[in-house]
Amino acid sequence: MPLPAPAPREHLHTRTVTCQGFLRRDGLWDIEGRIVDVKTYAFDNEWRGRVEPGVPVHQMWIRLTIDDRMEIKEVAAATDHSPFQICPDILPNFQRLVGVRIGHGFTREVRARLGGRRGCTHIVEMLQQVATVAFQTTVSERARALRQQQKTEAAKAAPAEATADPGLAAKPADRPKRPPIVIDTCHAWASDGPLVERYLPDHFTGPKPADR
Repeated sequence: MPLPAPAPREHLHTRTVTCQGFLRRDGLWDIEGRIVDVKTYAFDNEWRGRVEPGVPVHQMWIRLTIDDRMEIKEVAAATDHSPFQICPDILPNFQRLVGVRIGHGFTREVRARLGGRRGCTHIVEMLQQVATVAFQTTVSERARALRQQQKTEAAKAAPAEATADPGLAAKPADRPKRPPIVIDTCHAWASDGPLVERYLPDHFTGPKPADR
């Protein structure tokens, strides 16, 4: 259902956030975000001069390269348009995200490393959306099928003697089960809610049928 009809008004500003997820041929994942702010009117900027309608006030990019564990392996950040010349100077700080895992506590970790004067407000805010897209990208049926195909092809190409020491890897049954990243991220995926009970019963924290 669309929003109700608005009162008479004048359009002044548009912010567009675009996030995309990709599976790379090397088995890693690229999650990219772009934020663009434009005005419907011209204005003067001390550094850039006259900024015409539709010309971006802000245009920033972030790319996180992650592995199957959602650990950030590489970061690239860019600023194409900004209101101040010094804005891009902070971009190297985004390398502080390397090694961070996307999951519970990710936003808090981002704020600790890049909050306030340590980062760019617009890119930092966009990272929450990028993290959501990382999850949406990696858990889809299509993504799982492509990733499994890559692993199968890699196994066929590997020499028979190049096998891992069995003592170094725990069997799947021996590994502790981590709660899926989606749990408790919103009302619908509450750990005691009907979706978790139905689709992720091992992690359901609500009352069991016998207790109701």
